Amino acid sequence: MTETIINLDTVNPIEFFGVNNSKFDILKKKFPLLKILSRGTQIKLSGAPEQIELAKEKITLIIQYMERNGHLSENYFEQILGGDDAEVIDNFVDKNPNEVLVFGPNGKTVRARTANQKRMVTAADKNDIVFAIGPAGTGKTYTAVALAVRALKNKVVKKIILTRPAVEAGESLGFLPGDLKEKIDPYLRPLYDALDDMIPADKLGYYMSTRTIEIAPLAYMRGRTLDNAFIILDESQNANDLQIKMFLTRIGSNAKAIITGDPTQVDLPRNQKSGLEKAVRILKNIEGISHIELDEEDVVRHKLVKAIIKAYDKEKENEPDGSYHR
Repeated sequence: MTETIINLDTVNPIEFFGVNNSKFDILKKKFPLLKILSRGTQIKLSGAPEQIELAKEKITLIIQYMERNGHLSENYFEQILGGDDAEVIDNFVDKNPNEVLVFGPNGKTVRARTANQKRMVTAADKNDIVFAIGPAGTGKTYTAVALAVRALKNKVVKKIILTRPAVEAGESLGFLPGDLKEKIDPYLRPLYDALDDMIPADKLGYYMSTRTIEIAPLAYMRGRTLDNAFIILDESQNANDLQIKMFLTRIGSNAKAIITGDPTQVDLPRNQKSGLEKAVRILKNIEGISHIELDEEDVVRHKLVKAIIKAYDKEKENEPDGSYHR
């Protein structure tokens, strides 16, 4: 049996251990083969050397995170203990603080985590319109929302407008319960989820009530001119040609727009054609419009998502017309 002691001199031990030792209890449950004791600003680990080394690595990552951010929620504490090292470092330990886009309400930092996401950030800084195209899980929407929140916090824009086509994906709006807003909100939920990660609940509520942040179906954009705004069209593969043209021509002075989409997940009826491919093609060489392609290497969800995307891409290659079965 081996013993080692870890010092917590650089962080608040009360914050580390949690109220009533709640986080410390999580730590002990994650390493049931170790005997873990707390003594003031020290943690004593006793057990097999390989278990001690693993626990020490995780605790060191937690300390590094707390040194940068101070607060650490129980949820993030548990995620750091449970994730693999690469995932933990990407999510929670910032190798370059200057790359941080937004500091979330729970201390989590939001930044571009892959090469193409970083390209997306650079493109948005240099261009007024960016197309970010790629499969599910590549961080298109999340990165776009982070860029919009950063622009609002830095007073580059006065408002954020997030929009999606309210396209039925296997369910009919008419059969969903509630009024129109309640029927449409599920389509916009991913945008709310991203905002929740980046803005404290009370401030987000204020922004929504004052329309500083507006989330609405794409149809609600018709006839408007959007000045001093950061505008995101999400799931643009579910917009037809006229809808995408309508959206792009809403952009006013001192405005930026990001259009995200996944051409492999079109939910439009068979008699309607997505306008995304045409928009990307005819706008490709216009100065001020940038195009970023994301792929399975940018997937930041569960590790199986990357394998799923590759499997579907392989199936697509085997189809006679090169398209997915619908």
